Amino acid sequence: MKYFQTKFLEDADKFIATLAPKTIQKIFFNINLAEYSNDPKLFKKLQNEIWEFRIRYDRQQIRLLAFWDKTKTENTLVFATHGFIKKVDKISSKEIERAEKIRIKYFETKNKYK
Repeated sequence: MKYFQTKFLEDADKFIATLAPKTIQKIFFNINLAEYSNDPKLFKKLQNEIWEFRIRYDRQQIRLLAFWDKTKTENTLVFATHGFIKKVDKISSKEIERAEKIRIKYFETKNKYK
């Protein structure tokens, strides 16, 4: 059973496009696995409404931050806001704030066109 479907916003797409093809394959493999398994090793809550996809590949810690859109009960979506290569243990508050701003903008735009 698939728990959610993932969509990629512009900044996430741009980040992924900068990566090597095998790294991109690993990202999509892990996200697909997370959609079916709901495994916190792959997808976990950071704080408030922001979550992270966790990918480890080729000695790199890759993170895609995301949020949920549960406004349609039959189709739960997760939107990846942006990504980065994690270099320290803790994710910087700047990255979380960036994801939160993208989330707010998404819902403002969505609600404007309802």
